Amino acid sequence: MTTTHPITKRVIVVGAGIGGLTTAAILARAGLDVTVLEAHVYPGGCAGTFFHKGYRFDAGATLAGGFYPGGPMDRVAEATGIRAWPVHHAEPAMVVHLPDGQQVTRWGDERRWAERRRHFGPDAERFWQWQEQRADALWDLALRTPAWPAQTARDTARLARVGAAWLARDPLHHLQPTLLADAFRTVAHHLKGQQKALRQFVDAQLLIAAQTTSAHANALYGASALDLPRRGVVHLNGGIGAIADTLVAAVRSHGGHVRFRQEVTEIMVNQGKVQGVKTKRGEQVAADLVVANLPPWNIVQLLKSPTKDHLPRQLQGLPPYPDDGWGAFMLYLGIDAKHIPPAFPLHHQIVADEPMGEGNTLFLSLSPEWDQGRAPMGQRVLTVSTHTALAPWWQLRNGDDEGYEQRKARYTEKLLRHATAAFPWLHEAICFSMAGTPVTFQRFTRRHRGWVGGFPQTHLFRTWGPRLWPTLWMVGDSIFPGQSTAAVALGGIRVANGILAELGAPQPLPQSASIFRTTQ
Repeated sequence: MTTTHPITKRVIVVGAGIGGLTTAAILARAGLDVTVLEAHVYPGGCAGTFFHKGYRFDAGATLAGGFYPGGPMDRVAEATGIRAWPVHHAEPAMVVHLPDGQQVTRWGDERRWAERRRHFGPDAERFWQWQEQRADALWDLALRTPAWPAQTARDTARLARVGAAWLARDPLHHLQPTLLADAFRTVAHHLKGQQKALRQFVDAQLLIAAQTTSAHANALYGASALDLPRRGVVHLNGGIGAIADTLVAAVRSHGGHVRFRQEVTEIMVNQGKVQGVKTKRGEQVAADLVVANLPPWNIVQLLKSPTKDHLPRQLQGLPPYPDDGWGAFMLYLGIDAKHIPPAFPLHHQIVADEPMGEGNTLFLSLSPEWDQGRAPMGQRVLTVSTHTALAPWWQLRNGDDEGYEQRKARYTEKLLRHATAAFPWLHEAICFSMAGTPVTFQRFTRRHRGWVGGFPQTHLFRTWGPRLWPTLWMVGDSIFPGQSTAAVALGGIRVANGILAELGAPQPLPQSASIFRTTQ
């Protein structure tokens, strides 16, 4: 039920990604006048599902987690008034194929213990015990939506309250000196003396969950990122875009508006105060607050400031694009279903070679057999992706169209060749094929240079605070706790709570309350 109060602030949310829609639904439920403006025809951004020639493809993200009792998406449902998510729980989460031929199944239940010992031996249990203990502690903290990094005195006070409650809940583990030390270590510190296969396995998993490998990933963030299979991995009816569709319905149920084909071209500012936005259609929409569900680079473009000095401090001095950020090369395939073996796992990660990325590591997701609306009769959809550097694609696109197309063809051939490690029948099963590059991602998601996945989690200050100005906020994978549908949704709660706190309005969920329950 929508809560009403005297505050009648007008809020514009630019972009209908998971973080922005979560913020919008909470603010609308709190009684604010909320409008979401989305440039595309469907919501979700990189976690959306698009329709093309009879197929429904997940645009980027294909694996959704956090759907367990008391977990991130349960918390989002509670905050936004969503009664249920259209999900089917998935076991196993995925199968990881290593260069030496091992196939490691990632179970979310107790089967994971025997699987790990079988592949990595008893000596690796020390690493996994550390990882799960740290992940439990850090997910407990993240579910409290701490104001990290603190940006105001109110944030600092809230962070202190949350931290004190978190420490008091389990002082035996949360006050360990080694936990503090891990704030400044990498995951690689805990892999010393372990076999190469374990390091390759961990590196591959970190690349998709933290955008970097064990040599660079912060130990605390990395431990949490490795915990995905224990955190309620699901499949969604109609594709991962069903998360965004459900959030759109929540926004509208609380009196908010979600408008598509509404590309925002400018955030209007007068003397450091946001006045509203302009759209590509020439419409001006007034607002007291703007929440940008966009990367920092896109926000700079929309502010149209005459000099950097007129930008929010956080946005001053940005490089042309994230120096260590990733793009994605994608293959969207239609597959003849008769080639797929019975009970075939739906998610696979293949490590064909090192270094990671650039076609040496692949992630493959197959639509469930029961989700027959995803493809024409007798077919299923398969997405294949690899991390790729941004600059080479843009250098070719901006001056060598033939070279750009040749690079696409080389990557397509490389991905299909390596994919046969998990799908030996793939070539004869393909009915439809379409490739996407960082250039494609910029065109359809509007993300600057096609940057995806957020900042590589190399230290605890890598993610940003969301408050750019009192009237301008940012949400999405650039703010804490970073990438993944569950993480950006938690970030959306944090932004909504921050805005409501500044307005003196009640918050839907106490910042200091923990509803964490382990799924072991």
